[in-house]
Amino acid sequence: MEHSRLASSAGVRIAGIAELPSRFGSFRFVAFTGPDGEELGAVVRGELDGAESVPVRLHSACFTGDLMGSLRCDCREQLEAALQHVGRSDCGAVLYLPQEGRGIGLVNKIRAYALQEQGLDTVEANRALGFRDDLRDYAVAAEMLKALGVASIRLLTNNPSKVLGVQRYGIAVDGTIPLRISPNPHNVDYLATKRDKSGHLL
Repeated sequence: MEHSRLASSAGVRIAGIAELPSRFGSFRFVAFTGPDGEELGAVVRGELDGAESVPVRLHSACFTGDLMGSLRCDCREQLEAALQHVGRSDCGAVLYLPQEGRGIGLVNKIRAYALQEQGLDTVEANRALGFRDDLRDYAVAAEMLKALGVASIRLLTNNPSKVLGVQRYGIAVDGTIPLRISPNPHNVDYLATKRDKSGHLL
């Protein structure tokens, strides 16, 4: 992808590209603007335009895990494992999506945490707050991938519903690459719930 190429797809536009050396490898950071003016980002490696079976992580933002190092989830470990995988690959991408708490937002996620401290699991806590288990939507992620020009992807995920979520918007998925994260005493029940109630392949 040429640095001068500013592609767009259904309201999602590549707004800027810059080199991003990191401890996971050398990437390019691609900044996008969304249909409502929101700012989105991805790190990419290699030439993605027309590429097939590109390893891609669709990572939903997790303030508590990604930034604060929370042990209640495995989000930071999954993000770093995905960056390591892409950093070792000829091409790939990690899209960072503003879908905190599986789409319920940071405030409601903390409220759900408080309910979990009273004995509810993550699914039960979401439902007690009036939400489904997972409110995430991958329409914007699909448009970001289309703007990058990928022909097909392999998703770095343990979540089969994420495959269906991006396929419904016209993205060809050739398969998945699991991200196996060892549990810790603080997230072992959380991971068990993801496996038993949300169908994650753990």
